[in-house]
Amino acid sequence: MYLYGMDFTLYQPFKTLQFDAKHCFLSGQALVSSEEEKGVFAPWFLQAFGLSVRPFKLLDESIATYQALKVPCSSAVYEEAIAPLEAEIQEAFLKGYEGLKEVSEIKLFQWIAKLLYGIIYHEIKQGIRQQKTLGEAFTLSQAMAHKFGNLHIMLQSLIQPINFEEPKPWSIQMFKLAQEDNFFSYRDELNTLSFSLRAHDFGIIACLQDNGTNAQYHHGILEICDDQTLSPAQFEELCARFFYSAYLFNRLPEYAVLPTSETIFIEAMPLQGISSKPIFDVWDVKTYGQVLENFCKPWGFTLLEIIKDPEKPMSFLIDEAGAFQQQPLH
Repeated sequence: MYLYGMDFTLYQPFKTLQFDAKHCFLSGQALVSSEEEKGVFAPWFLQAFGLSVRPFKLLDESIATYQALKVPCSSAVYEEAIAPLEAEIQEAFLKGYEGLKEVSEIKLFQWIAKLLYGIIYHEIKQGIRQQKTLGEAFTLSQAMAHKFGNLHIMLQSLIQPINFEEPKPWSIQMFKLAQEDNFFSYRDELNTLSFSLRAHDFGIIACLQDNGTNAQYHHGILEICDDQTLSPAQFEELCARFFYSAYLFNRLPEYAVLPTSETIFIEAMPLQGISSKPIFDVWDVKTYGQVLENFCKPWGFTLLEIIKDPEKPMSFLIDEAGAFQQQPLH
């Protein structure tokens, strides 16, 4: 059951930069009260990982808390679209890796997209407020408005009948990890719409607007890791690889949005386009090493250790022969 039946009018706030407390972040519906808002991170999620007052660094280097990140949201959108999604994801999290495997990819996309878009919304609203105090107009680059606007259109699949044609706009990978009951790690990179989450016995990596190319780019290493239980360090290395390749991805994807009498089709346009340039820029070992160093801070490895052999940078995942490297799982 979709919230707006057969009304296929998509809300596009980036055309007018409508980010205020008077309109629902997802539907654009006028709100009854400015108090009608919901947390970007659901209460169950905050409670499960003890995140309520945990610091969350924003793009301007200011610090908020996880529970302070909120978006204006109509009661109808929350009760009929977001709450059921959160309930399904919560149940899956309680079951761990095996539970998450049963969640459809579209539901995982919607949940991750809701988190990232909620953070984007909060960042833009804060940026508008800061510029207003300076007497200046807020501006957003055309590329970012295009990318974030597309993400918002896709997220409206929660309230509109939207069908994603192949290839899907995203890469989402899930991994079985060694059980860690009390550990939680969350990362996002808004410019590339990249995301990772590690908790309990699972890890998720997502690139939300790459048309599946990051998963293709890392096909070899994903094949090596298939059906393996990964150590925390091994998962963080995979995160570093995906976050770096998302940075190297040099296309701004275009999507055809095609309404019909029954649904809205979203179709990814070919990434190659008229350019003969490769879709990914050249992989630089030193830059990758810096990314890996950041992801592997808990284990204390330095950049010099990581790229001691530039031809074969340090890896937790593969051994000298290129096979999966068995490691202690904690």
